[in-house]
Amino acid sequence: MASLGPLEIILILVVVILLFGVGRIGKIGGELGKSIREFRKGLEGDDEEKKKAERAASSPKEESNEPRVSS
Repeated sequence: MASLGPLEIILILVVVILLFGVGRIGKIGGELGKSIREFRKGLEGDDEEKKKAERAASSPKEESNEPRVSS
């Protein structure tokens, strides 16, 4: 597979600018960044829920071997 050189990258950028325009590229970039942030937040939310479930499973509800003292 051939790699892209600097000339090819510049040519691609020029074509993209001609197709979409400078203002539209800024909007697309902003929307792409927002989408990536939301995706990461969603992944972090799933991780937090898993951690909470693991903590609940290993909570101090387990019986200890120490005798109970009643008052």
